[in-house]
Amino acid sequence: MTGMDLAAVRTFLAVADCGRFQDAAAELSISQQAVSKRVAALERGLDARLFTRTARGALLTIDGQAFLPHARELIRAAERAAASVRPGRRALRVDVIGRRLAPADLLRGFHRTRPDLDLDVVTLFDADAAVDAVRAGTIDASFRAVARRLPDDVAAERVHDEPIQLVTGPDHALAAARSIRPDALAGHRIWMPGLVPGTEWAAYYDDLATAFGLTIEVTGPDFGTEPLLDTIADSRTLATFVGERTRLVWPADHGLRRIPLRDPTPVYPHALIRRPDNPHPALAALRAHLGAPPDVPGTWTPTWAKNP
Repeated sequence: MTGMDLAAVRTFLAVADCGRFQDAAAELSISQQAVSKRVAALERGLDARLFTRTARGALLTIDGQAFLPHARELIRAAERAAASVRPGRRALRVDVIGRRLAPADLLRGFHRTRPDLDLDVVTLFDADAAVDAVRAGTIDASFRAVARRLPDDVAAERVHDEPIQLVTGPDHALAAARSIRPDALAGHRIWMPGLVPGTEWAAYYDDLATAFGLTIEVTGPDFGTEPLLDTIADSRTLATFVGERTRLVWPADHGLRRIPLRDPTPVYPHALIRRPDNPHPALAALRAHLGAPPDVPGTWTPTWAKNP
């Protein structure tokens, strides 16, 4: 048998449970003739007789008894498969730019308020990949900065403006500063080897550098956050930028400093990207939880982020 009709399998189970074709027909809201046809088709496909009709009703044959547990498991598997993609039953699939960055923290905050909702958190490469995945339906939403015009079937709404901070080692010339103006960083070496040309985060920092006359170096391989912090901790001249909600862990003897930027405060514009026609109820709950970022005076963000 190359394929198995699930309706016929469900009919078989109804007859096995009810013990009579007539009672199974009433339970399934179909005619007794339809029940007989479905069972007969299943028996032909299996090349086995499943029931014996007696005065007491329909009794399972030996083959019917052997098939019964597998039929139940087949229907359970079909129900699990349907539930895995049914809005409201499957987990909400959300992309975040990194698991230590602000979007993941926002998602954790949402989960604390709604622990009853299942989340499936993924990390795609950049906004282009995230938009493609949202359009294809392989994810429900993504937290990204939106640096380009989106397709008509995708929407993006600013949900969080994250202040940017400067990270220095203990011997850096700015290590003792309580806050720093962005334009005061002109002439200082800002090192960010993780900036990848063409990505939304590279677009943000390119515009930040242009707006305040900064030079951001991207030389050298990107070995990740820990090696970057090791280098910054030992340097008198190198510093780097991080988001305020980025989770960083370093050894106590590194003595790193996180210094706020002020007058103005550059903020990274996190937006929630989604399809407006996505019916998943958890997506609506997430959007309501996030709200919109407050309009805080004295901040800076690129012009393309004003209305994603």
